[in-house]
Amino acid sequence: MSHAVSKAIQAVYLVAATRTPVGKKGGMFRSVRPDDLLAHVIRQVVAKVPNLDPHEIGDVIAGCAMPEGEQGMNVARIGLLLAGLPNTVPGVTVNRFCASGVQAVADAANRIRLGEADVMLAAGTESMSCMPQMTGNKTSLNPAVFSHSENVGIAYGMGLTAEKVAQQWQVNREDQDVFAFQSHQRALAAQSTGAFANEISPYTVQTYAPGQGGAVRVAERMCAVDEGPRADSSIEGLAKLKPVFAVRGSVTAGNSSQMSDGAAAVLLMSEAALKRYNVTPIARFCSFAVAGVPPEVMGIGPIEAIPRALKAAGIAQNALDWIELNEAFAAQSLAVMRQLQLDPAKVNPLGGAIALGHPLGATGAIRTATLLSAMQRDASVRHGMITMCIGTGMGAAAIYERC
Repeated sequence: MSHAVSKAIQAVYLVAATRTPVGKKGGMFRSVRPDDLLAHVIRQVVAKVPNLDPHEIGDVIAGCAMPEGEQGMNVARIGLLLAGLPNTVPGVTVNRFCASGVQAVADAANRIRLGEADVMLAAGTESMSCMPQMTGNKTSLNPAVFSHSENVGIAYGMGLTAEKVAQQWQVNREDQDVFAFQSHQRALAAQSTGAFANEISPYTVQTYAPGQGGAVRVAERMCAVDEGPRADSSIEGLAKLKPVFAVRGSVTAGNSSQMSDGAAAVLLMSEAALKRYNVTPIARFCSFAVAGVPPEVMGIGPIEAIPRALKAAGIAQNALDWIELNEAFAAQSLAVMRQLQLDPAKVNPLGGAIALGHPLGATGAIRTATLLSAMQRDASVRHGMITMCIGTGMGAAAIYERC
């Protein structure tokens, strides 16, 4: 008869993070493969700990919401090999739709917590330029799912779920447009002050064209700034946009998140690894929680996930100093903020997905890089949270504490 040996739960620390700038769908990264974006951030985050032995990385866990086509074939493994990590380092791709990137961080943290690894790399990548539609290359929903009326919401477009939330939580069009305008203003202000500079690893895009004598002409462009924030955005302009998903609705292209391309990576260590490599951590991983909600109002997922994450972290909501709430839609963001009474000043201080873009499975890792950068700049940011709604009716939240 065997007896399992119990181990104490280890503390987990986030020691480095980086991201690409985020490009619009069909924008600056339209010709760049998502596995190349992933390889780039993996190389860059590992370089932030110069004496790290890459053989010690227990696993590379990468989030991707549509792991097919150019971001298929277990993109985590492909990305780490392209990045030049030893082929002894394994990789796995995880998919929890919009929360895939933060799920990757949580899964990596759990491997360390359980003593299965001392160094882990979490990431996310997504190219919506590569996807012909939001649901990927081939949509094939199982008809049996809809045999129960409560599941019909899975077939709704995301915009229709936002309309449902706007109706049930009484979020009017004007408030949605004001929220969207504020997202752009905050993002533009952050860009002008260089707030994103330390978290972004610029990416050089190469394009090829015929040259003289049959030669190939190579042009290079350095991409270092998020492409989404619009200096010409105005409340008046937003008010003129027609609803996209319902004739008499309130959800428009202007108060919804942008379809985008991007990637990010986060390096995590145990206390033993910190000492071995003489690394000063940025933050401690506190908790992660997910919860399910009715699919037709999927945007309210954080309402259920945030209290669970706070309870697991052992802190009160008012102890949160910085909240990255993914702006899938202004309607659902406002519904979550009002229901939980989140302080608007603490939510997305540098703008959110309406301005900065939402590359689906990469967003959780991207926003983690933003939060960690804020903790490094501002000592008053002690506790921070990443939270988002998830397609088919879920919510996720992760909490970190500055070291």
